Amino acid sequence: MRVLLVNTSETTGGAAIAASRLMEALNKNGVKAKMLVRDKGTDRVTVVTLPNRLIPFLKFVWERAVIWLYNRLKMDKLWLVDIATTGVDITQLPEFQESDVIHLHWVSQGFLSLDNLKKILLSGKRIVWTLHDQWPYTGICHYSSPCDLYQTYCHNCPQLCHPKEKDLAWKVFQRKKDIYQHGHFTLVGCSQWIADLARKSALVEGQRVTSIPNAIPSNIFHPMNQEEARRDFHLPQEKHLILFGSLKVTDERKGVRYLIEAYKLMQDKPGIVVVGKATKKVAAMFATENGEVEGGFYPLDYITDEHRMARLYAAVDAYVTPSLQDNLPNTIAEAMSCGTPCVGFRVGGIPEMIDHLENGYVANYCDAEDLARGIKYVMDHNLREEAHKKAAYMFSETHVAQQYIRLYEE
Repeated sequence: MRVLLVNTSETTGGAAIAASRLMEALNKNGVKAKMLVRDKGTDRVTVVTLPNRLIPFLKFVWERAVIWLYNRLKMDKLWLVDIATTGVDITQLPEFQESDVIHLHWVSQGFLSLDNLKKILLSGKRIVWTLHDQWPYTGICHYSSPCDLYQTYCHNCPQLCHPKEKDLAWKVFQRKKDIYQHGHFTLVGCSQWIADLARKSALVEGQRVTSIPNAIPSNIFHPMNQEEARRDFHLPQEKHLILFGSLKVTDERKGVRYLIEAYKLMQDKPGIVVVGKATKKVAAMFATENGEVEGGFYPLDYITDEHRMARLYAAVDAYVTPSLQDNLPNTIAEAMSCGTPCVGFRVGGIPEMIDHLENGYVANYCDAEDLARGIKYVMDHNLREEAHKKAAYMFSETHVAQQYIRLYEE
């Protein structure tokens, strides 16, 4: 069986990482899998890119300009939606034609247009589409909360500055509805949460929807000696440490303000390790009036090396993710695989990953006080073995690959 996994990027973003790991897991389990991307980041022979990247890039810039103008120059909305009016026809590529299964992942930002998706559906190939966000079954948004209009039809879109009955979201929704009628495909939610929402969408009525988690490579993410890991990062040995990280730690959707509020409520404050961009700005937010962070603040640049990230998970006592919107965060799966318990809000797929009070703590949504209780709970209880045990089964490469192989064969 030959499978082609399609994603906008090879290395940037959670979907890229998940798709890349799935490709490796499939190849280890007897499937000939390749990955087709617009933006290639390594020299792996199993990853192929487009013959000409300049034209897709220019199309992408034009598409962003349309969204920008439609929102009356509101830049904060620019990356929250996608209209898929531009893209590349991949059906003529040899990698596409020789594949038995086309497995779509995150294909937005000018990689595949709606017309391109129509050609893929008409190709006669078996089509699987993993839901890394909600865009495949909404009009234009990647995350719909709190709007649920996609369950009937998108209109009066709250993402637009001037929503109306037949706005941009309505136009794209109707276009998707017409295109999806040209073929059958299977939607796979990384979490049961996102799969359940997909089943409610008027767009994918009649299509199959299931859920399979992301795979985590156990040869990289596994329990390690904490003392040695802390020495690698020059972290103190004698105190509790919690980790918070994101490419952009100040992103409102990542919920850092709730972590700061929770931290200030705690009496016995742990040290804070923050990974990502703008960590200095975050340090000032955690600091007291004298400019210091009471428990200690340890900023690190964004880490792309998986082996180094795994050591950092092992170095801390808990990973805290106060995210306000999330599907099935790779970071939680990675941390738990390293035996590090996690604390997060009851949102998205997070409650499926963390078993409350058993291998971590699931706090009430947007409740900083409960988040503080959760951090204290994992500091006071040894949950490392249970965290690793849950991850070793749920995110096992073999377990995930076999579920996808059965799906491909069906």
